[in-house]
Amino acid sequence: MSRPPAPAESASPAIQVLERAFALLDVLARHTDPVPLKELAQATGLHPSTTHRILNDLTLGRFVDRPEPGSYRLGMRLLELGNLVKARLDVRDAALDAMRELHKHTHQPVNLSVRQGDEIVYIERTYSERSGMQVVRTVGGRAPLHLTSVGKLFLAADEPTRVRAYATRTGLAGHTRNSITDLARLERELALIRTRGVSRDEEELELGVRCMAAGIYDDQGKLVAGLSISAPSDRLEEGWEPRLKETAAGISSALGFRG
Repeated sequence: MSRPPAPAESASPAIQVLERAFALLDVLARHTDPVPLKELAQATGLHPSTTHRILNDLTLGRFVDRPEPGSYRLGMRLLELGNLVKARLDVRDAALDAMRELHKHTHQPVNLSVRQGDEIVYIERTYSERSGMQVVRTVGGRAPLHLTSVGKLFLAADEPTRVRAYATRTGLAGHTRNSITDLARLERELALIRTRGVSRDEEELELGVRCMAAGIYDDQGKLVAGLSISAPSDRLEEGWEPRLKETAAGISSALGFRG
């Protein structure tokens, strides 16, 4: 006896409030100026009170802004998330082949990371079992900015006031005896990074593991990612630095950077 065909999956969200929120965001996306609540309710077919409740929640999440009472527009949180997705997708596509070549040269893990808030997020990695790494950060893993070579690149690109604010928020908590937990010391290291264009992690995140990193820039000259080599402490070679910088520069060029 044959089985009846499985029902096709619905293209609509399973949770009704999400479907309504998506509809409101779609309407807002079609307007450059703030849209009145009444117009949003009419465009989506929702009751004004329902529209108001959903928009209020979206405003709390910064997905929607309320520039004046009774009118709404898309919020900056969408821009932040969109830029993060763009950076991850574009950088990964541009970087992967170059990362493989760098791994062939070093025989050590090569990592691609981006910033998200006060952390870096690992979005790609090339490595082999021969690398001898004791600890491997998985793709999607996170780590504090001040404890990682790539994170320090992002801090070095920040204004001094933003670095101090980061130190206040995080307390510069350490993970190992080598971690930088003092603001003055961190500021000195960031100044050195700006001069050299390369950052280091000297067993600051994990004992026994050292890293070096170089920045990747987009067509606007913005630092969007960092390329790093991780190795057991006694295997990180100074001679890799020029190749690392050259590889990061090539990826930046592929993204349209002309610096």
